[in-house]
Amino acid sequence: MRIALDVDGVLADVIRSWLLYNNSFRKNIEMHEARDWDFWKILNITASDFYAELNACWKDWHSIPPTEDDISSAVKSLAELGTVDIVTARDPSTDSFVREWLVHHGIEYAEYVSVAGGTMKADLDYDVFIDDSPINAKKFLEKGKKVLVYTQPWNMYLSKDEFIRIPDLAGAIKEMQN
Repeated sequence: MRIALDVDGVLADVIRSWLLYNNSFRKNIEMHEARDWDFWKILNITASDFYAELNACWKDWHSIPPTEDDISSAVKSLAELGTVDIVTARDPSTDSFVREWLVHHGIEYAEYVSVAGGTMKADLDYDVFIDDSPINAKKFLEKGKKVLVYTQPWNMYLSKDEFIRIPDLAGAIKEMQN
């Protein structure tokens, strides 16, 4: 089994870092207020500004927490079910920071695959995608791919009938064993 594992929002809690950055000089918002994929629009900032700020957060990769305690053990358990590749959509200037973050947190993987846009992941040859993006999840389904949606506030509106929702990587393991 080939497993595509996303970084931002699945392994790395980069939005928490971005919220700390944002809240230092803009209107304060909390994680639970990020109810849409493009939640940053409530602050009247542009997509390019948001992604530039997110990239800046990756430059300080030491401050980005994992989404779960003992994330490396969870990824190792996933690897017992198949080949785990890191599959991420990002600005190439942040790839080195992400790779350092993965090493720092002891996350082992077979390949690191970076694409320019999230929906491009759906064109890749994987048996299962673990992702938090509602936009990517819909694209995976359109392409007939299996997707496990990692629960985050910005994907809670997705129908449980369409998607398999997982609260953590242990949930992904359980789903893949069925």
